[in-house]
Amino acid sequence: MRPMHLLAAAALALAAALPAAGSGFMRTGDLRVHFNALPTTELTPEVARQYGVTRSANRALVNVSIRRGEQGADEAVAAQVTVSATNLVGQRQDVRMREVRDGDALYYLGEARVTGQDTLTFTLEVRIEGEAQPMTAVFRQEFFPQ
Repeated sequence: MRPMHLLAAAALALAAALPAAGSGFMRTGDLRVHFNALPTTELTPEVARQYGVTRSANRALVNVSIRRGEQGADEAVAAQVTVSATNLVGQRQDVRMREVRDGDALYYLGEARVTGQDTLTFTLEVRIEGEAQPMTAVFRQEFFPQ
């Protein structure tokens, strides 16, 4: 399995193990947006290094992918992805998202700061060229120091 697919597999496997609030998807017509957040320490050092992700107990990785079409015959869709994260005391941070392409796979990755045991509320906006309205979602994830 290629490293990016390892990253995606790790993110999806972890998402399945996390409470539903920490990951999810939204659908509009034939568009699906999948998203999750996980501690960067869950990535292997090799995968983190290859994709420029800082492995740290103080970092969370936000992973977003957009697909169009029926599952199994769907295609990756490019978009403008904007994410912010807010902790429980209201401190907000913009999460710089970057596009990562690996063959047919297309992901948007970003890192958020986490302080100790923390709960972050992520606000996600996805703008796809040709679509009238952006797709938006809000999800929450708890992080625990290791």
